[in-house]
Amino acid sequence: MSRTLRALVLLMVLASCGGGDFSAPRNMDNACSILAQRPKYGRAFVETQRKWGVPVAVQMATIYQESKFIGNARTPFRYTLGVIPMGRQSSAYGYAQALDGTWDDYRSATGRRGAKRDRIHDATDFMGWYMNKSRERNGISLGDARNQYLAYHEGHTGFSRGSYQAKSWLMRIAGEVGDRALIYDAQLATCPRRLR
Repeated sequence: MSRTLRALVLLMVLASCGGGDFSAPRNMDNACSILAQRPKYGRAFVETQRKWGVPVAVQMATIYQESKFIGNARTPFRYTLGVIPMGRQSSAYGYAQALDGTWDDYRSATGRRGAKRDRIHDATDFMGWYMNKSRERNGISLGDARNQYLAYHEGHTGFSRGSYQAKSWLMRIAGEVGDRALIYDAQLATCPRRLR
């Protein structure tokens, strides 16, 4: 085998070992379809529900809103004069769109130092941890997707101050998250047992 061919084969092997598949599943309006396409999502959702008590439908609706199930999702760039990039709108990253500081708090509190925001298992565990903090601090039921989303977006202090009340767009989106959780929950009840 020639050197060039060996180098090409090695390059192809290394390229195939690159990052994961971060693309969104097809038909994101159907919970059963999502779980059929991404079995590891289902395992992560169920494990988080068992550990933290957050219903699968609430997790799915929140991830849909935050990242559309794209593992390496980032916020858009900000631009000066419409053309000069000035960095991203925030440090939010991954399935759960967790901010750097909040993610660091989670890793410290749970001892999960190697957790990564672009791994579904870690992202759902983070959501379970965060939503339990929302329940403890603000009395929000784990099954209340609308208010859990408001606390997720505004932070625990912002939620307790009611900062979301001045943001009609956020109230609308939180309502959509609540509606999607109800739809996903009804769909999950009809999924084949292997997907639940």
